[in-house]
Amino acid sequence: MTFSQDLRTAAQPILEKIYNDNFVQHMLAGDLSAEAARFYLRADASYLKEFANIYALLIPKVSTMEDVKFLVEQIQFIVDGEVEAHEIIANYIGEDYNDIVQEKVWPPSGDHYIKHMYYNAFSKENAAHTIAAMAPCPYVYQYIARKAVKDDALNKDCILAKWFEFYSTEMEELVNVFDKLLDKLTANISQQECDAIKESYLQSTVHEQNFFNMAYVQESWDFGGNNNE
Repeated sequence: MTFSQDLRTAAQPILEKIYNDNFVQHMLAGDLSAEAARFYLRADASYLKEFANIYALLIPKVSTMEDVKFLVEQIQFIVDGEVEAHEIIANYIGEDYNDIVQEKVWPPSGDHYIKHMYYNAFSKENAAHTIAAMAPCPYVYQYIARKAVKDDALNKDCILAKWFEFYSTEMEELVNVFDKLLDKLTANISQQECDAIKESYLQSTVHEQNFFNMAYVQESWDFGGNNNE
């Protein structure tokens, strides 16, 4: 079993929880609340901006021009391609995507996730640490989308079905490249470092679960007293 395969096996219970949690199940049924949809779009717009910045931090850590080219292409995909998936959700609630994301949100779970990725990018020399913190994002989307398009519970009459269709195909190249990089970058390191990288990967998978849930409940910071008024 390769290192990347081991990561997927270890993450399987979390992936199942994500699929069966409220956000994905209501997406599947085509009855996600407009409030949860807006919150997700606003939070994900902030998340993807930072995800692109972390790609840029990865560039000096990779060793081949092919890898550099791929990372640059992924930054471009975040800027342009992933907006297509966001617009599907915006169309579902009948609102303009750009209008929705004018309002920014920065909830605790999203904050924790983003800082987890930055920590690995800035504090770890081996790029495998950063990639392991990033890799669950595309894999989670691919996994839930591929499962959804085969699920009889999918409401194919709802536009949200196109969101699952998008992610069932668009993540494949990124998932495969991340797997290859993780396998290559962990080939000659200690078991202790491999364990730390695996821990980071699993933490990010949990962060993915928390991210969907924070949108479903419209999570906010609770500072106590009258600070939230």
